[in-house]
Amino acid sequence: MDEFGCGDAAPGHVIHLRVAVPTLDAATELAAMLTESLAFLPELDAGEVTVSAEDAQHERYRVFCDRLLVGGGRCGEREGHDGPCVPGARGTGVREWGTDATTPPGPGRLRAGVPVQARA
Repeated sequence: MDEFGCGDAAPGHVIHLRVAVPTLDAATELAAMLTESLAFLPELDAGEVTVSAEDAQHERYRVFCDRLLVGGGRCGEREGHDGPCVPGARGTGVREWGTDATTPPGPGRLRAGVPVQARA
């Protein structure tokens, strides 16, 4: 693969992988699991992962929070999470594990039906 990672200004293409599931919650859960399992890829921009209804693909729903944090970085929690935003691992949008790296982060609770909005 090329040396370009997410956010690089090189021309590129976006992969659209159609996976059909019955509900918005199921789509969001599967998208989060796929994103977290592929977080080792520098090309993956997890903060931009969205899901949509098959017949309304123009209306997308964000999977991860991805809010810009004071001091830099972006939140790696799930969209609609409870509590404060938590820095995510750089380039993955996935929350960093504890310092012992033995306990994975708990998923934030999804607030289904919240459309993607522009974020700072």
